[in-house]
Amino acid sequence: MGLEMAPVATESSPEQQPEVAIYPLCRYYFGAKDARPCAGETAADRALRLKANFAARGLRTCVHGVLLVELSGHPHVLLLQVRNSSFLLPGGRLRPAEQDLQGLKRKLSSKLAAEDRNGDHHWQIGECIGMWWRSEFDARPFPYPPPNTRASKECVKLFLVRLPMARQFVVPRNLKLLAVPLSQIHDNAQVYGPIISAIPNLLSKFSFNVVRD
Repeated sequence: MGLEMAPVATESSPEQQPEVAIYPLCRYYFGAKDARPCAGETAADRALRLKANFAARGLRTCVHGVLLVELSGHPHVLLLQVRNSSFLLPGGRLRPAEQDLQGLKRKLSSKLAAEDRNGDHHWQIGECIGMWWRSEFDARPFPYPPPNTRASKECVKLFLVRLPMARQFVVPRNLKLLAVPLSQIHDNAQVYGPIISAIPNLLSKFSFNVVRD
């Protein structure tokens, strides 16, 4: 039996890449609402809270949104800043039995929209672009289940959120919403952490279409 060569996959051209429409930052409006709890907690307090939740509920699943805008001709991602230091993607922990998309919409509304319990904020959630696991709550996340671990403590999922042409963002007063260029967060885990700094690589399969009209 002769050796058979597997067919060589051809690289996708830019025309074949999934397209993401992004709009200028100036099309969006920003407001403030009452502060949210836990936004200013210390790392030690957070670790204690997460350990208590794991003991009661098991694996913690978090969902976060990647929201993109255009500024100065470059794509930017919207990040929440805490205490002028740490950066977060909008999102958070799922409730027991809550589905990913349902939970992400709830979290986006609580972090980025006006208070309206009966309102539908029309978040357009796209594909999951990345997943990470932690063996411990203070451990570095891996983009795969860590080996030699009996049970992961946390799973983090990132979803691409496609923004409309215009929207109002209303953010808790103890948080800041910033537009950060992808070039600044790329491979910059020291400032943004391993998950946020990986976003430019995760988005490399997409082509950006800046819509100005």
